[in-house]
Amino acid sequence: MPDRIDPCLALLKPKPPKGSQWAFEVKWDGYRLAAHIEPSGVRILTRGGHDWTDRFPAIAAEARRLPVATAILDGEAVVFDERGRSDFGRLQQSLGGRGGKRMSREAVLMAFDLLYFDGRDLTGTELGARRHLLEGLVPAGGEEAIRLSEEIEADGDVLLRIACEHGLEGIIAKDRNSTYRSGRGGEWLKIKCIQSDGFAIVGYEKSTASFGGIGRLLLAARKGDELVYVGGVGTGFNERSAADLREQMDKLIIAKPAIDTGRKRNAVFVRPELVAEIEYRAWTHDGKLRHASYKGLREEQDTAAVYAVDLALKAG
Repeated sequence: MPDRIDPCLALLKPKPPKGSQWAFEVKWDGYRLAAHIEPSGVRILTRGGHDWTDRFPAIAAEARRLPVATAILDGEAVVFDERGRSDFGRLQQSLGGRGGKRMSREAVLMAFDLLYFDGRDLTGTELGARRHLLEGLVPAGGEEAIRLSEEIEADGDVLLRIACEHGLEGIIAKDRNSTYRSGRGGEWLKIKCIQSDGFAIVGYEKSTASFGGIGRLLLAARKGDELVYVGGVGTGFNERSAADLREQMDKLIIAKPAIDTGRKRNAVFVRPELVAEIEYRAWTHDGKLRHASYKGLREEQDTAAVYAVDLALKAG
């Protein structure tokens, strides 16, 4: 049984693909995890390969109850809001914020693939057969800490519209005939209702009227080997997330900005070590984020990549 398998990642596309070989699922908004089940015990690994078994006790306990001797489940850990939508900010708070060490008993693993099963490596097997085995192991429905991410029989365009109307992040399309390949090879595609990516925090503008005293975060993206300013975000905070964020930023204060942010009043600059997950609708003609909203801080263990702005502008 492999010690670890690098995950298959979805390639961002503007529209759903056409053709009967494409299967569709909801795009979950959480942390990518792999649950390794062996007779010796269960391990829960993050996308970057960190062992977070202790952070997700309910998922680990449910994995031990599954009727299988050896397996590797691929899925996304999520926490749902009151409307049944996965909420990245709630997941982060359940873990104690960025760098926190709390256990999340609320998190649920939405399992969408099976990479190893009863002594057999399934990565060379086509998706349709892997899904058939997964559905036998993790039944649809139920309220357990491991649930099946169900395949949805629908036209991709219709499904995307419905997902967006219900406030979901988007949909995933997967080639039923594809084997499991690590990386972003195009076998899996993601189509988003709203763009959501990681941006480096380079400072903030102070405000006495806002949560945590944060009027607006100042953000940067990658351009080649450098960081460039891409505007700010002043919405999406609540009292708790703003307080957590302010505590993290205050440890990183520097006298001069790390990059050129233009003239800013009441600005505090920080070393660009924190990566914020930001929702946004589009880019302005001069390369700034439009209608941006803060979702939370990305963990290093969840590969907190800073978005490449030149790619973003081409995609936009």
